[in-house]
Amino acid sequence: MRLYELFSEITEINFEDREVSGVTDNSTKIQKDCVFVCVRGGSFDGHTRAAEAIECGAAAVVTERDLGLERQIIVENSRKCYGELCAAWFGHPERKMKVIGVTGTNGKTTMTNVIKKILTECGHKVGLIGTIQNEIGDEAVHTDNTTPMAYDYMSLLNRMAEENCDTVVMEVSSFGLVQHRIGPTHFDISVFTNLTQDHLDYHGTMEEYYRAKKMLFDISDISVCNTDDEYGRRLYSEITSEKYSFSRKNTADFRADNISLAADGTSFSLSYGDVTADIKMKMTGTFNVENITAAFAVCLKYGIPAEKIISVISGYPGVKGRCEIIPTGRDFTVICDYAHTPDAVENILGSVKEYCRGRLICLFGCGGNRDSKKRPLMAAAAASYADLLIVTSDNPRNEEPEQIIADILEGLKDTDTPYVVVPDRREAIYEVLYLAQKDDIIVLAGKGHEDYQILKNNEHIHFDEREVVAEGLALLNR
Repeated sequence: MRLYELFSEITEINFEDREVSGVTDNSTKIQKDCVFVCVRGGSFDGHTRAAEAIECGAAAVVTERDLGLERQIIVENSRKCYGELCAAWFGHPERKMKVIGVTGTNGKTTMTNVIKKILTECGHKVGLIGTIQNEIGDEAVHTDNTTPMAYDYMSLLNRMAEENCDTVVMEVSSFGLVQHRIGPTHFDISVFTNLTQDHLDYHGTMEEYYRAKKMLFDISDISVCNTDDEYGRRLYSEITSEKYSFSRKNTADFRADNISLAADGTSFSLSYGDVTADIKMKMTGTFNVENITAAFAVCLKYGIPAEKIISVISGYPGVKGRCEIIPTGRDFTVICDYAHTPDAVENILGSVKEYCRGRLICLFGCGGNRDSKKRPLMAAAAASYADLLIVTSDNPRNEEPEQIIADILEGLKDTDTPYVVVPDRREAIYEVLYLAQKDDIIVLAGKGHEDYQILKNNEHIHFDEREVVAEGLALLNR
């Protein structure tokens, strides 16, 4: 690709054209004839390598200030420019498919997977971008981030377009939005699920967290908002394009009512316009009622007939690690869920509590090197519903598990809920299985789909809670 072509929709260039070998913001990947984009990060500023890039024969360097270099291109926001360049490098694959985005603190994974399932069953080839994995039709593709970095994101979209996907359904993280990872992607339909405390170690305040999420709806044709959520109501009032509300508590364009929960599924009524439909699904939890209601709204606006949507929903088993029942063959139930925020813990435990006939036991920890302020809040949320808590580790990363647990226990000072501290998560699961009685429901919160733990120095060890539960049950049989 020629340099002028690459920048044709971005900015004018005042030096000679030439062939470009690639685009990168990674200083270790600088090569002859590449375009190097100088991005300022938390610990490294790419501008410090701009001169070196020119010396190595780069076709151009993109900077945010005048560095006095021959082949520099000065832009206001180099990170934003990098996303645009990645899109141009791959021939703008984001324009070749319909794109549906889902953002919010909780519910993104379930909702995107349900939407993909419905569209696929209706004959569409769908790409999925999300937390658990990326998918191109039936092919699973590994992911490291909920929203991939800009170059990887556009490369993935390009593969999807080349393999004839007509739609992409994606989780859109706040990081992906403020860091312009999605480049110039425009969304046909976007969903706001909710906003609760998370990622404040990055965003600083809830207001900044909200503003990051709101960016998605400035680039969407149709917006679907959860108006049961305080921030969802605010967002709905601020959107000026086509918009729809969904709720299970208040009047809305799509309203869930008459909810009946059981361990093996949920039924409810879904009203929209002058129509009321009866929904039965294998997933449980009031939060999944919200997810399904929003997914129904998205697919209906996409053009899928209501009866087809309902048919697919009725047979959908749910998403791995989201209120997933782990088989035990015992007279108690074990549920694995990704809940790792106060609101998510409250959602899963509050829903399970409604049909739990024995004790509700919650095993949970908190991630290291993440927002420490939410740790006591998670503990308080768990204590408000559970009859017994097992406090343990999650992904401690470079923090000491004992310090994380100490932060958690601050949230249990004003509660009477009994708790046991077992720092080793494997031993904690063994312990909770030993304590389980008839009709108890055990919720293993925090890991969900993850099959690893992250320890010091980013060491990943294999840790699949389904396997650990099986091991613990085997020990009980000895």
